[in-house]
Amino acid sequence: MMFTWTGPWGGPWDGVGAVLWSFFWIVAFVAYLFALFAVISDLFRDHTLNGWWKAVWIAFLVFVPFLTVLVYLVARGRGMQERAAHQAERFLGSAEPPRPFVGNAHPAEEIRTAKALLDEGTITPAEFEVLKGRALQQ
Repeated sequence: MMFTWTGPWGGPWDGVGAVLWSFFWIVAFVAYLFALFAVISDLFRDHTLNGWWKAVWIAFLVFVPFLTVLVYLVARGRGMQERAAHQAERFLGSAEPPRPFVGNAHPAEEIRTAKALLDEGTITPAEFEVLKGRALQQ
């Protein structure tokens, strides 16, 4: 008679099987957390949803989290994608192109750059005079 030790998992889930099974559940839990935070952020991003409905969704997320995430993704998934695309478009559309670093340029070049900023409306006439004075002091 041969003695075999069965671990706490018992049967075929000893050793490598237990490690793989644990990895599966860890990955599933992390994916669930990503979905949960995506749902919560979408709830607060949606301005068309009434505050009470947001509270109802949050309450269901607290008491029946897994099922609520699935229902939310099925029921509001398309709108969720549209709101995320709209926010990304708004964020990328507001980015201004970087301005070149002037550094220790010639005073005439600094005054020309300050005049361009004044013409764009980025700086006020008082700020233009300060920049012009600094450039002429060099």
